[in-house]
Amino acid sequence: MAESICVGYARVSSKDQNEERQIKMLKEAGVPERYIFIDKESGRDYNRDKWNAMMTVIRKGDTVFVCSLDRLGRNYTETGKQWEHITKEIGADIVVLDMPILDTRKTNDLTGTLIADIVLKVLSYVAEKERINTHERQAQGIALAKDRGAYKGRKPIEIDEAAFDAAYKEVLSDGRTNKWAMEKLGLRPNTYYKAVAKYREEHGLPPLESRNKKGKEGRA
Repeated sequence: MAESICVGYARVSSKDQNEERQIKMLKEAGVPERYIFIDKESGRDYNRDKWNAMMTVIRKGDTVFVCSLDRLGRNYTETGKQWEHITKEIGADIVVLDMPILDTRKTNDLTGTLIADIVLKVLSYVAEKERINTHERQAQGIALAKDRGAYKGRKPIEIDEAAFDAAYKEVLSDGRTNKWAMEKLGLRPNTYYKAVAKYREEHGLPPLESRNKKGKEGRA
């Protein structure tokens, strides 16, 4: 039987945020650095690269450490499903470092399990409710600003044209993928492909008709 391991999961919502505090906490809890999985994505769902990679690694008897419950995710229903999948279907433990009651290693008895499940559901609900409230407040604020004629929309993203041209030329030469160019330029897909459309129009290239999920460019 394979030896049990400690696995850590960290998440920040964007590339601008720093995950170092979470990594430090996970290491102090005894998680080897090679078993720390870090996503820089929203917590609204579980379609995340490193989360999925972690799920292929953990086995029965392993322990998954996370700094706080909201690092797992902010969707109440999905967080509950993932928690049950790890603890009941896989048979691994979960430890939430800033909430000692959420440590399944210590709740093997029926009462302890019940308490942990209740706390999990309450905290997951609160996290999702706050996410929903934040979106509602943003929408209300935009509506009020529009009524006052003060809403200008999002500030257009400025793109370094020289850097874009250089990166996109590498894509056109088949040396790089669109995904590589997006990461190099720090652009989201919508912004990147708008710039691609503009570039192709200005240089007399046919419109880009298709691209696959890996970011490779469709042939013109």
